[in-house]
Amino acid sequence: MFERFTKAAKDLVRGAAERAERAGDPYITTEHLLRQLLTASGTPGAVVLAAAGIDSEERRGAVERDLNEARRRGGLTRSDAEALAGIGIDVAEVVDRVESAHGRGALARPRSWWKGRTRFDGDAKNVLEHSLRVATGRGDKAIGDEHILLALTAARGIPAEVLADHGATYAAVEAALPAVQRAAVASG
Repeated sequence: MFERFTKAAKDLVRGAAERAERAGDPYITTEHLLRQLLTASGTPGAVVLAAAGIDSEERRGAVERDLNEARRRGGLTRSDAEALAGIGIDVAEVVDRVESAHGRGALARPRSWWKGRTRFDGDAKNVLEHSLRVATGRGDKAIGDEHILLALTAARGIPAEVLADHGATYAAVEAALPAVQRAAVASG
């Protein structure tokens, strides 16, 4: 499948892998894919992300902060925290208590001691596979970073929730795709 990726998509995946390795994370996750996409400039995915509302350094910083907060909660989505609150569990209080005993970020994903090739976790694999279905469903011959972005917005989990909180919903990204693709065809 990787051979069908555009240069921008390959750079996104490689960058996410490098990001995971630098952080000592045992797997490449959807969060790594989104964080890497937030650093992209001028790629179709970056243009679509901007058209969907993540259009400034300030907005990208807000997305990063929300991803950091979710990591601090041990990977619970905001909706997970709200569901737990419905049965009387205050996630913020649990996080505060754990961090007061074990230090800030104690609930964040564990770091890996294993060094070697970092693999994709199941959710990231699903996003990449879905990006193939998105591209073929749209009649595109290659998988671009814009298809990975659309697949991220369709997936369950923190990246999709954070993007939606900032206006980059599946519908917003899908609506921005045709204009970006027409512009790419016209310029290329």
